[in-house]
Amino acid sequence: MKAYILSLGAGLIVGIVYSLMGVRSPAPPVIALVGLGGILLGEQLLPVARRMASLPELTRFVRQDCVHHVLGELPTHGKRDA
Repeated sequence: MKAYILSLGAGLIVGIVYSLMGVRSPAPPVIALVGLGGILLGEQLLPVARRMASLPELTRFVRQDCVHHVLGELPTHGKRDA
């Protein structure tokens, strides 16, 4: 969680500096960000298709592998799920 807060803080500082300098942000348009999301989801298509033959294996794969790959490690707030 600390990395997310630091990243947000760095972005805010850079945004303020850009505003003070009167410079436009080089951030990509929303269409580019949607494309990046498509890339992340697209990476999962072939592995899911390979596991379609076995439903229990597909369920395990989606719950364990896909969730961790697409969402990354989510903050736990000091608690671990059983």
